[in-house]
Amino acid sequence: MRAGDVILLSRAASPQFVTPIGFRVIREEPATTAEDDGWVWLDGYQLDDQGEAVERRSVFVQRTGVRPLPPGRR
Repeated sequence: MRAGDVILLSRAASPQFVTPIGFRVIREEPATTAEDDGWVWLDGYQLDDQGEAVERRSVFVQRTGVRPLPPGRR
């Protein structure tokens, strides 16, 4: 992922996202040992329903579960 990407984080990305959230990526942390398993740390902002940043977060997610945020939710 790259800075500025707007993504959807759901249970496909991590069990912590029972309720999916919009997320704007600031950066992807440098590779860690977990990346071999497909997991990655992302820094960014959780977005509200209007696409505005409401909280800065670092999240640990499975890369294969990350999806682009649908245009209607931005």
